[in-house]
Amino acid sequence: MTKRRTWTYFLPYGLWLALFVIAPVALIIYQSFFDLGHHFTLSNYSTYFQSATYLKMTANSVWYAFLITLFTGLISYPTAYFIHQLKHRQFWLLLVILPTWINILLKAYAFIGIFSQAGLANQFLTFIGIGPQQILFTNASFIFVATYIQIPFMILPIYNALDDLNPAFINASRDLGASNWQTFRHVIFPLTLPGVKAGIQAVFIPSLSLFMLTRLIGGNKVITLGTAIEEHFLTTMNWGMGSTIGVILIVAMIVVMLLTGDQKREGGTPR
Repeated sequence: MTKRRTWTYFLPYGLWLALFVIAPVALIIYQSFFDLGHHFTLSNYSTYFQSATYLKMTANSVWYAFLITLFTGLISYPTAYFIHQLKHRQFWLLLVILPTWINILLKAYAFIGIFSQAGLANQFLTFIGIGPQQILFTNASFIFVATYIQIPFMILPIYNALDDLNPAFINASRDLGASNWQTFRHVIFPLTLPGVKAGIQAVFIPSLSLFMLTRLIGGNKVITLGTAIEEHFLTTMNWGMGSTIGVILIVAMIVVMLLTGDQKREGGTPR
């Protein structure tokens, strides 16, 4: 009976995993070995690694994902730490989560209005005497909007790590004469590092394949692998090349997860 119940619980999850995770990935890998004429080939991979354009797109994707993750982390850790010290922390945490309920397309169009020539940002610059500037369709606006969208996904794991931190460690550090900075540097931050790594995974991996914001906010001046995949699937109809880039992104995501995953020492203690 116990084994039967276990299989009963596992079946829906197994079906979901097979249909919506394993099957799509397998199809992408399979399609990457075919050209426009539906002939089996390895030319897609050779084209990718020999093309300066694709390699530059890869470098751009990694660089922008790094910047977005960096700025998100610099904003999110102090924010999570501050929220954790508040009395009504659940309320403030809800305010952090609320923007994730809004469709990303709506948020993108809202920023288009804010950053346009007649938008609030340029109105403020005019008010202080600087005058209107080209804010929209720039690299800075793309990074700003992408960082804003990703912030909640970095705050939540860091906040959970702070919430799981045993206060006894902090009290012991202060009893031994450590300053607030020393306590943070040697106790709080190292013990909450798993939350930071989880946040990096939640932000860096999706940022590698952004394509909607590159068009709406970056104005196609920001070219990433996500943009290339969209072009191959919807414009050039070269599904083989688009799938090849998708496989490269999947491999990159696996590498990021391995690098930021919690390694365990002998005895099972997280490093």
